[in-house]
Amino acid sequence: MTAAAEPAGADSLPSPEQSAHTVIPGDAPAGIALGSYGMPGKPLARGPFLFGLTGGLGVLTAIAIAQMVVSSLSVIIMIVVAMFLAVGLNPAVEALQRRGLARRWAITSVFAAVIVAFVLFGLAVVPPVSQELADFVAAVPGYIRELSSHPTLRELDADYQILPQLATFVTSTLGPSLATGVVGAGLVVIDGLFTTVTLLVLMLYFLGSLHTIKAYLLKLVPASRRDRTGAIAEEILGGIGGYVAGNILISLIAGVLTWIFLSILGVEYALALSLVVALTDLIPLVGATIGAVVVTGVALLGSLPAGIACAIFFVIYQQIENYVIYPKVMKRSVDVTPAVTVIAALVGGTLLGIVGALLAIPVAAAIALIIREIVIPRQAQS
Repeated sequence: MTAAAEPAGADSLPSPEQSAHTVIPGDAPAGIALGSYGMPGKPLARGPFLFGLTGGLGVLTAIAIAQMVVSSLSVIIMIVVAMFLAVGLNPAVEALQRRGLARRWAITSVFAAVIVAFVLFGLAVVPPVSQELADFVAAVPGYIRELSSHPTLRELDADYQILPQLATFVTSTLGPSLATGVVGAGLVVIDGLFTTVTLLVLMLYFLGSLHTIKAYLLKLVPASRRDRTGAIAEEILGGIGGYVAGNILISLIAGVLTWIFLSILGVEYALALSLVVALTDLIPLVGATIGAVVVTGVALLGSLPAGIACAIFFVIYQQIENYVIYPKVMKRSVDVTPAVTVIAALVGGTLLGIVGALLAIPVAAAIALIIREIVIPRQAQS
């Protein structure tokens, strides 16, 4: 009977000896001693000092991350471009797979074709440029002799000693400057070759592991949305691949037609100039104009009629490309209105230069697809 009369929970109450040294957080219940240390204060997490310290550490972390991103921006751009090229070349790999070729050999074939294209471009452009530079260097002594034999220049040299001063300037100032410039140009060429090789290697790795990357990223999506996200991702990647393939096709058309026209006119280095047109035509908005200006200027140096004929040819061809070729080639790859295309290319070019202009149109197409398939239906349901 005595044990039954004890109140419930009596065993859980602290003894007087325990309560004398126990600090109970929060407001103490009635009848329980607080000990010799008094009432505990507010938790440290609620204090202004810890709040300010945490905020300051967050700001410093954000600044450090931003600095790391800025410092490695060139590497990030290279990775993005390599992934973009891999996605763009993937339709060609899958087309070879549909013809019975294993994926490994299909990737090897496409990569070999890219290497051959780079080599042919170098063989077509580098020898003419080198020959022109060699001809100019060989002609410099003749130019100097012609100038020295000119009567007016002889009189000026007799009065003002122009030729000795020119020789002193060349040996003391111009020579070292040219040597420094040649070394700098050589370093730029080496850096460009290293960047190109790195880009090609990254593109090969991404092309070989594209399906693995897609499957891994889809695992990060909730299972209930995985199928829909995968379908949208496939459509986006297909659009990017179609855009790259279409852009390459349009550039090839421009290069071939330019080569045929320049060969008929008899312009020197027709193949190299047509490759320049094909390469610059890859750049949205301004690329075709840049190539046209370069080729027209080179043709004008040869003869005035050839330069005028080139100007007329490029004006007519660009209208045909903009209103006939481009819409037919791109109508199945990117569904973007012309205004959005122009705005995207301008914004991308401003942010990342030529690379941004190249990536802007497929990115705009991907954003438009996401808005059309996800945002608009969700807004319609609300």
